[in-house]
Amino acid sequence: MANSLVPRRRSPLALAWREPFPRLGDLEDVLSRFWGNGEGWVNDATTPSIDLSETEKAVEVRMDLPGVKAEEIDVQVHANLLTISGERKEEKEEKGRTFHRVERREGSFSRTVSLPCEVDESKVAAEYKDGVLHVTMPKSAGTEVRKIKVKA
Repeated sequence: MANSLVPRRRSPLALAWREPFPRLGDLEDVLSRFWGNGEGWVNDATTPSIDLSETEKAVEVRMDLPGVKAEEIDVQVHANLLTISGERKEEKEEKGRTFHRVERREGSFSRTVSLPCEVDESKVAAEYKDGVLHVTMPKSAGTEVRKIKVKA
């Protein structure tokens, strides 16, 4: 009789049979993560990660691109969007070698991010060194932070 007073915990599988269709919001989240909005499961495997930071005078982006040549990288800034695209070339297969694991990706990639403020497109600079792309975008004159002295 004591056992009948203890609530039973249902397994997630049992709940799934009672509710065959997930809530619409949950389904949309799963689909958007899988098919991609630039940050999903599929795109994570082929899209390089970035660091986006801001200083008082500029917006900076760093992107890891190991194995990509500088001439294969395209950087574009337009209407508050930064687009970095390129291609990591496939290495030639070596005869007489058996691969047990191949995790490095090859192929085209493209990444577009919104910038936190307006930048001066004519002064954007990009440098590629040791497999890391560093893009510096000076802020437009109208977006720079100006300190105003308060008079007493």
